[in-house]
Amino acid sequence: MATVGETQRTLYPYVTGSSVVAIKYKDGILMAADMGGSYGSTLRYKSVERIKPIGKHSLLGASGEISDFQEILRYLDELILYDNMWDDGNSLGPKEVHNYLTRVMYNRRNKFNPLWNALVLGGVKNGEKYLGMVNMIGINFEDNHVATGLGNHLARPILREEWHESLTFEEGVKLLEKCMRVLLYRDRSAVNKIQISKITEEGATLFPPFSLKTYWEFSAFKNPTVGAEGSW
Repeated sequence: MATVGETQRTLYPYVTGSSVVAIKYKDGILMAADMGGSYGSTLRYKSVERIKPIGKHSLLGASGEISDFQEILRYLDELILYDNMWDDGNSLGPKEVHNYLTRVMYNRRNKFNPLWNALVLGGVKNGEKYLGMVNMIGINFEDNHVATGLGNHLARPILREEWHESLTFEEGVKLLEKCMRVLLYRDRSAVNKIQISKITEEGATLFPPFSLKTYWEFSAFKNPTVGAEGSW
C-alpha cells in the first residue's frame, strides 16, 4: 500500500526581516527598511533588499520570512506579465496590486498555510497616491502612513505627530530617518544599513543603502538595569 506523504506547513519563519515604514509625501510615496535578515535571533544577513518595484506604478516592502517574500514576488511577476500580455494600453495600479495581495494572503491563511509576511504596498497612478498594508492573515487597510513589525508601535506615534500632507521629499526622508533611528535603538533585529525608496508619477527609485548617525552614550543605554528590581 502506498503511503501518503505528510502535508508540510510553515510552522515558524526561519530568515526574517524587521520593520518597513512608508509615508505619503507631496509628490508620491516614500518607503524605508533596513537590510538585515535574522536567522532566529542571529543577525545573519546584512544586505537583504526588502523593497521592490512592482510593475510601472507600485512599490512593495515586506517584513517577515524572506523566502515567502520571494514567493510573493514570483506571484507578482506572473501577474504583471499576464497583464502586459493583453497589450491594451492599461497597466495595474497600486490599488489593484494591493487588492490582489489581500486576496493571496487571506487565501493562504484559510488553508492554514500562511505566507509569513506583513506587506506594505504604495504607488502613484494618474496623480492618485495610494498606500496600504496587509498582514499574514489578510487584515488590510490604507492610510497616509503605515508601518509593520515594531514600527507599528514605535514609528507610527512619531508619524501621527509629525506627518502632514505637504511634506517635501527632504522632509519625508528626514522623518523616515528619525523613525528608523528609533527602531535601530529599540529593535534587536534592526541593522544600521537602511534603504529608502520613492515612487512618483515618473516611476520608482531605489536609493543606495546608507548608515544612520547614532548616539549610544545615553545613561539608560550604559546601565539599563539600574533601579530594576530582581535584575542581574
